[in-house]
Amino acid sequence: MARVRSTGAVVAAVSVSVTVLSLFLSNFKSKSSSKRIKLPFSLLKNPRSGLVDAIGNTPLIRINSLSDATGCEILGKCEFLNPGGSVKDRVAVKIIEEALESGCLAPGGVVTEGSAGSTAISLATVAPAYGCKCHVVIPDDVAIEKSQILEALGATVERVRPVSIIHRDHYVNIAKRRASEANELASKHLEPEQMNGKVLDQINGYRSGGEKESSFFLRNCKGGFFADQFENLANFRAHYEGTGPEIWEQTGGKLDAFVAAAGTGGTVAGVSKFLQEKNPKVKSFLIDPPGSGLFNKVTRGVMYTREEAEGRRLKNPFDTVTEGIGINRLTQNFMNAKLDGAFRGTDIEAVEMSRYLLKNDGLFLGSSSAMNCVGAVRVAQSIGPGHTIVTILCDSGMRHLSKFYSAEYLSQFGLMPTASGLEFLGVQ
Repeated sequence: MARVRSTGAVVAAVSVSVTVLSLFLSNFKSKSSSKRIKLPFSLLKNPRSGLVDAIGNTPLIRINSLSDATGCEILGKCEFLNPGGSVKDRVAVKIIEEALESGCLAPGGVVTEGSAGSTAISLATVAPAYGCKCHVVIPDDVAIEKSQILEALGATVERVRPVSIIHRDHYVNIAKRRASEANELASKHLEPEQMNGKVLDQINGYRSGGEKESSFFLRNCKGGFFADQFENLANFRAHYEGTGPEIWEQTGGKLDAFVAAAGTGGTVAGVSKFLQEKNPKVKSFLIDPPGSGLFNKVTRGVMYTREEAEGRRLKNPFDTVTEGIGINRLTQNFMNAKLDGAFRGTDIEAVEMSRYLLKNDGLFLGSSSAMNCVGAVRVAQSIGPGHTIVTILCDSGMRHLSKFYSAEYLSQFGLMPTASGLEFLGVQ
């Protein structure tokens, strides 16, 4: 009998539970017809509209190993999480949008650029979202995977030999000419091979892509626009209006310093100017790689050392493994920077930093990102513990495999990493 009572009790309990559940579901059903079902907050947010809307608002993370080692809060803005994989996505969007708004670029037109890689990849990534195409001129000594990525994205790629910026066949100057040629083709409805009476597969004495270049400017070409990332202030505005405000908001305005390297100068200029306007006490610094004259300009007011001014500079002053940063001229973008000082970085410091962060933080970063982190440690050493320092993690190591992450390549220059910690920066 005890067993029967027990079973009866269970049945009774289940019956009550089912009754209560039925009443709950009935009540829920009656309300659901007139009231929206509540979902977790994260699921209620509107999805971003397309690829372009996914650019920006990247996370700001604490770089634990560097923060613990220096006694400062060292924070990295994860720009490698943008759809195109780098901080240059912001610049590409701003340049194209302003060009379309001004009428300098038409839908279906060709965006041309001379780039060491990242800006080109970003332009090739976002251009189709605006109904445009992309033509890129790139130095033939940059990591080969950058060209491969560009071609996979549908861009036409010219790989040309590096020469001085004052040479007509510098990759930037060629890119500018390509925009003019596209405009000429559009206005005269010329066949591609008729342009200037020459075939475009032979450029700068270098066969860069065979048939591709000559077939790029099609009969229905809507003209060209030279992005001009070095001098186009849309670059600066992208960071003044976007990256800088994001950093300010993410830190709650509680930061002491910002540091970054400069190539075009857009990032360091836009962010530093915005932060200074928000709080003049926030200090901004440059970290400059080998071969660049910006360190001298910031610290001494001149671009070159005495030896360089006397004409003894290397033929290729950008003889460094850190691609995309360092320059020997003042761009319109960089001239907007508000800097309180500068630090020199070296190739070996960048290489060592990249391996240290990979080992200790799981951060697989490109060469400019690694140099920025070198700069963050230098700033921490300069201003002392207890401060908050922000830098830019520009891109990942995925587009640096054949050079910056190649033991064979690095060994040629005596740049194989050997450090076990941060002793290469004097941190024990």
